[in-house]
Amino acid sequence: MKVLVIGSGGREHAIVDALARSPRVEKIYCAPGNAGIARQAECVSIGDTEVERLRDFAAAQEIDLTVVGPEAALAAGVVDAFRAAGLRIFGPTKAAARIESSKEFAKDLMARHGIPTAAYRSFTDYAEAWAYVAARPLPAVLKYDGLAAGKGVVIARTLSEAEAALKDMLLDGSFGRGKVVVEDFLEGPEFSFMCFVSGTKVWPMALAQDHKRAYDGDRGPNTGGMGAYSPLPFITAEDERFALERIMRPVAEAMVAEGCPFEGVLYGGLIKTVDGIRVIEFNARFGDPETEVVLPRLKSDIAEIFCAVADGGDARPEWHDFATLGVVLASKGYPGSYQKGFPIEGLDRVEGTVYHMGTRAEGDRILTAGGRVLLVVGRGRDLREARAAALRDVGRIACDNLFHRTDIGHCAFEKPNEL
Repeated sequence: MKVLVIGSGGREHAIVDALARSPRVEKIYCAPGNAGIARQAECVSIGDTEVERLRDFAAAQEIDLTVVGPEAALAAGVVDAFRAAGLRIFGPTKAAARIESSKEFAKDLMARHGIPTAAYRSFTDYAEAWAYVAARPLPAVLKYDGLAAGKGVVIARTLSEAEAALKDMLLDGSFGRGKVVVEDFLEGPEFSFMCFVSGTKVWPMALAQDHKRAYDGDRGPNTGGMGAYSPLPFITAEDERFALERIMRPVAEAMVAEGCPFEGVLYGGLIKTVDGIRVIEFNARFGDPETEVVLPRLKSDIAEIFCAVADGGDARPEWHDFATLGVVLASKGYPGSYQKGFPIEGLDRVEGTVYHMGTRAEGDRILTAGGRVLLVVGRGRDLREARAAALRDVGRIACDNLFHRTDIGHCAFEKPNEL
């Protein structure tokens, strides 16, 4: 098989790495890719939202399977264009991807189909939104109703924070013009439940937990994710069954019932509250950085799974029982402004796996080229062993402009049975 992967980050590097392990895959292309991906795939200089160019490239190269990584490509309708051209592609249509691209669509869908989530209201008018938030208990969860690269959600713990966020989203148009969804705040440990979905068929992946805050102790601004780990000791088998049978399967069935069947990866951002598992959000693709710790645990041939989902067949993913933990190395200043172009040394000394998130090559050198730059994955018999392995490898990498968290996985170590 010849496979094309769309995207340029750590998630796409993990997808390419998993495909490279498949005996069915002969050649991998990645558009546009990055310096790390280039070691396992041929990178093509086509942007992830250049739908027509991607389609034409796949047709000209007689690509057998295309796998979509980023949400922007899905929202741009890349799956629709490929299918119209008779090309096999793994991912949801633009209509189905609304479960991520529109927070209001997702919340309304859950309300209609009785899927457990927080109470909410949607607003386009700043004054109405502010009056609603000001009259209700804090914290308030404010979500921009559209794609915002993982940064369109604010948990406002004070009225001044809420006022600033609403102005940012509704008056200043930081993410564009749109609505804001105001939700009740839910408390408890969050986790990521990704499933392969083909219509009403749902196959669960290994669970993971992401760490959004920039600094140790879950302090600092929200980021696109500073690390992740799998499995999760605080999620019981009963919790997982509930999430699968009361959330993930019903959502897949709801999408079919409403005329926009989902095919690809349905990502459930879930939370374990005192009242049970609830939905925080859905995404229409692999999570990042969760993919980088989940796919290394996949025992099955991922190319076979991708094809089965795209063709409406059957997939039976099997998982290794070792633990994985990934630590992100990010540019200093991220998620705010940061500088690029710093050389990275020591990658050849790493014993585990390094996924490139934002790098570029300059001759033989690897340079920083993004906010999140690398993700280092450690494996072990348990999470403590996996974290020790990841941090050992982080210590082997030298760069003047990178920082990382040292406490990824802390929820699994701090009285996990009490969560």
